[in-house]
Amino acid sequence: MLKDAILAPAPGEDRSDAPERTTHATFREPAVWDKPAQPASGDAVADLREAIRGKLAYAIGKTPETARERDWFAATALALRDRIVDACQATDASVPNKRVYYLSLEFLIGRLLSDAMNNLGLVETTRAALQSLGVDLGTVEGAEPDAALGNGGLGRLAACFMESMASIGIPAMGYGIRYDHGLFRQTFEDGWQREAPETWLAEGNPWEFARPDATYTIGFGGHVTMAAVSDGVIRRHWYPAETVLAVAHDVPVVGWKGKTVNTLRLWKAESEAPVELAQFNGGDHVGAVSARMRAEAISRVLYPSDSSTAGQELRLRQEYFFTSASLQDLVRRHVAERGDVRSLHDHAAIQLNDTHPAIAVPELMRILLEDHGLQWEDAWHVTTNTLHYTNHTLLPEALETWPVELMERLLPRHMQIIYLINWMHLEEQGRHGRQGETNFAAHLASVSLIDESQGRRVRMGHLAFHGARRVNGVSALHTDLMRSTVFRDLHALDGDKIVNKTNGITFRRWLHNANPGLTRLAVEAVGPGVLDDPGLLRGLDAFAEDPAFVKRYAAARFSRKQALAEIIAERTGIEVDPSALFDVQIKRIHEYKRQLLNVIETVALYQAIKAEPHKDWTPRVKIFGGKAAPSYSQAKLIIKLALDVAKTVNDDPEVADRLKVVFLPNYSVSLAEAIIPAADLSEQISTAGMEASGTGNMKLALNGALTVGTLDGANIEIRDHVGADNIFIFGLDAAGVQARITETNYAQKAIQASPRLAAALDMIASGRFSPDEPNRFRPLTDDLRHRDQYLLTVDFDDYWRAQREIDAAWKDQARWWAMAIRNTARMAWFSSDRSMREYAEEIWRVQV
Repeated sequence: MLKDAILAPAPGEDRSDAPERTTHATFREPAVWDKPAQPASGDAVADLREAIRGKLAYAIGKTPETARERDWFAATALALRDRIVDACQATDASVPNKRVYYLSLEFLIGRLLSDAMNNLGLVETTRAALQSLGVDLGTVEGAEPDAALGNGGLGRLAACFMESMASIGIPAMGYGIRYDHGLFRQTFEDGWQREAPETWLAEGNPWEFARPDATYTIGFGGHVTMAAVSDGVIRRHWYPAETVLAVAHDVPVVGWKGKTVNTLRLWKAESEAPVELAQFNGGDHVGAVSARMRAEAISRVLYPSDSSTAGQELRLRQEYFFTSASLQDLVRRHVAERGDVRSLHDHAAIQLNDTHPAIAVPELMRILLEDHGLQWEDAWHVTTNTLHYTNHTLLPEALETWPVELMERLLPRHMQIIYLINWMHLEEQGRHGRQGETNFAAHLASVSLIDESQGRRVRMGHLAFHGARRVNGVSALHTDLMRSTVFRDLHALDGDKIVNKTNGITFRRWLHNANPGLTRLAVEAVGPGVLDDPGLLRGLDAFAEDPAFVKRYAAARFSRKQALAEIIAERTGIEVDPSALFDVQIKRIHEYKRQLLNVIETVALYQAIKAEPHKDWTPRVKIFGGKAAPSYSQAKLIIKLALDVAKTVNDDPEVADRLKVVFLPNYSVSLAEAIIPAADLSEQISTAGMEASGTGNMKLALNGALTVGTLDGANIEIRDHVGADNIFIFGLDAAGVQARITETNYAQKAIQASPRLAAALDMIASGRFSPDEPNRFRPLTDDLRHRDQYLLTVDFDDYWRAQREIDAAWKDQARWWAMAIRNTARMAWFSSDRSMREYAEEIWRVQV
């Protein structure tokens, strides 16, 4: 059924011109595929139709005449959920030898209906069932809100990994927080980012199962007592001053063909006492629910601003809340199944997705010591053989640290455990005979879990490193830099601990679902096995210069560009030409990702077009998307500049359609699914050595967008796989960046050497794009002239060169499409299925 859906011709698609021969492979469609797709089974359609009708009536309480689009979505999701339950119960029927537990503060799962239909093989059955009820499947899919459970790459990676683990049969549970409002909904007001609550749960979540039977008590504050339980044995007991309940809500994660269904368990924070009745009856109606509001704030919003002390405390409360609930849950499950907590590491592998759940190290120790009575050595053995840690950043500000004072106040028992771990760790350095070394004190300071250089702070990255069996980076470059920079001294103590596991993406979401036209074309070219084995995409290489295939490939792209042009017009009011080059940069707004470099090049291009309006310029649409953290003023100013430049450029009749600039608001997974298949150029231009991996670069290249990028993160491995002739590389590499930042006045020198860059900066600083406030963007230009931490000025000229090389390549359409096809053909290695197999075999020691 799934193959039929993919092989069906697109409406209006012409297949009459495939030649018999070309100079390369010949694109010939097997005769059986010339026929329309076979219809879904009548019985299956009737069964699903009645199931949807029943859910609409008895679960939603609506009739077909009164149902809204959202009601039809909920009814369809509930009907499919019933089918998922059958597969889920089959998955849970036996106890696996070992489970993986994936702890992440974010799971950017997006919409789930298309995933469920695709992986269950029910796309056409669902389409036909809804059509028989007078409802369009596309309308129903569009009525599903994006789950507001993440922000960017880290959360989307977690979602891809969960789907891949189910698809390749790894028994796994994901653990996170069921945010009421997630990050925020982004709008623009006069070009400024405004944040509003994301209301994705306003009408409930039909995919989830509430599990009140899985409720755990989470403590904060209080004091710790000591008691001698036998000669020489002292037990400590923590008496929290405040407790919060963690209530489980389960979302099924369906694997490919429905063979395995894993679980994403999300925790909702609730108060033990929803209302203080005595206070309420005494007239203090607001105060009576204050404890409830304080408890529920934990699962209210993703990433509350940590610019205030209260914000820092809430962030730490969130991290401990979900980590403690998850560990209590998995330990309880293990004991129920195996009996002895000492064998936890034999049957459970816990992956910490970045430092957010690093508090798992002392929390698992506390559970083993206090709840199960293990001795310290036994508890430490279990902990350090169960936990594993993925690092996602080399930026110092993103390597979490917490003030010791805050930790001692909020988690006093954990701070005691951290002190003891650190003491034993540093004592071991002394026993190794390093006291006599000249820089021994500096060495101890660098490996200590407590940073005392600027106040006393707990280094959560060091804590996770020390408590984990394996620590992994997420691209080859990133892993090498981890070993030589942020964890250099720790790596010297344990040279085998850091390993590399380059990120991947699920092709089922980012190719099959996001780009069915291209998927259908791949199946026709190399066979339906490509749906199961991404490695077969390599067969498309043979068609890179086949005129018939190229024509179909370009047509698939053009149809997606038309659809994106409609979205752009609807959401921004800007009309763009789908035949122009769609130049895309979609990611979180941060200075190191260098959206500002892209904007400055846009200004320089605008100036060049104005100076030579009759030149044959390559028509280009610059498309931006991404959110800035609410307290990140510099990032928000970059968004404002992009929107002000867009207004000037788009309103200039002399430029016309040769250059358009678009910033789409409220970037999300579903918006990415519309942008990525329509992108011609993928901007991956971070400062070399600062992007851990990236996964947007993989999604875009898989769909045939050509990459312009630095040798940063996974760009290096993408270049190695697609070939240096099929990617546009510019700028300094990581070693060059490190060398340049030691030079004095490198930014001023770069600006003086580049009249084009100087003119663009002058135009921005002059107020040309902000006549109502001429000095609005001087903080950006002044920073570039005097500091330029991320080396935009140094890389600008080479970036300009690469962009003009791209212009020339676009004009040679045969060359362009050959490069695009080769990108799609050679991206199979970047499947998250491959990533998960590597984790399973080399980190978790799980059989696949």
